[in-house]
Amino acid sequence: METTLYQPIKSFLETRGYSVKGEIGGCDIVALSDDEPPLVVVCELKLSFNLELILQAVDRATAGDEVWVAARVSAKGKGRESDRRFRDLCRRLGFGMLAVADNGMVDVILAASAVMPRKNSRKRARLISEHRRRKGDPTAGGATRTPIMTAYRQQALACAAALQVGQQRPRDLRPVAPDAAKILLSNVYGWFERVDRGIYALSEQGAEALRRWPPLETATVVIEASEA
Repeated sequence: METTLYQPIKSFLETRGYSVKGEIGGCDIVALSDDEPPLVVVCELKLSFNLELILQAVDRATAGDEVWVAARVSAKGKGRESDRRFRDLCRRLGFGMLAVADNGMVDVILAASAVMPRKNSRKRARLISEHRRRKGDPTAGGATRTPIMTAYRQQALACAAALQVGQQRPRDLRPVAPDAAKILLSNVYGWFERVDRGIYALSEQGAEALRRWPPLETATVVIEASEA
């Protein structure tokens, strides 16, 4: 699975001073520098270098300042990473290439140095916002079969954890989830029940969500305002 590549690439980028998180805005990996505004690095993962990996990178190119493609080195060393035409294509598109060995070592096949396409400022801003609002790094890049732990979902879990003690009003939940009123009203996940005007309780689906995702510190850490 692509998730097996996530930790080696994450470590590779962290040693270069980036804050790295997985599955942000559809990108397998988003890394931010400490600058203001930050340098946005996007990396897409596949088990092998192929056209689909390039197409994904093309789709992400308008949101990142640097775009990398990463894949595992082929067993016999005859994969696309050895194909000059594939490397030339990445070079023309401005994409860097990273190869991950079986022992987790990461090699730079091609640096991301070419001029990137015109940026989509709104898409780029959404990546930065979600990266900064998300607490920790709860979802490994390349995950495809599990729900992504977005900042919105983290706030919803904080509300659910707080409602475990009993019925509450949205204003009671603001210290742990500033968007509590919107989250309770929309009830996207079906975790909440309105028992009276402005009063909410935890539903059975919400209790199940807390069993699936233990709250840890979710209910006590103030989460920045977010959008669904």
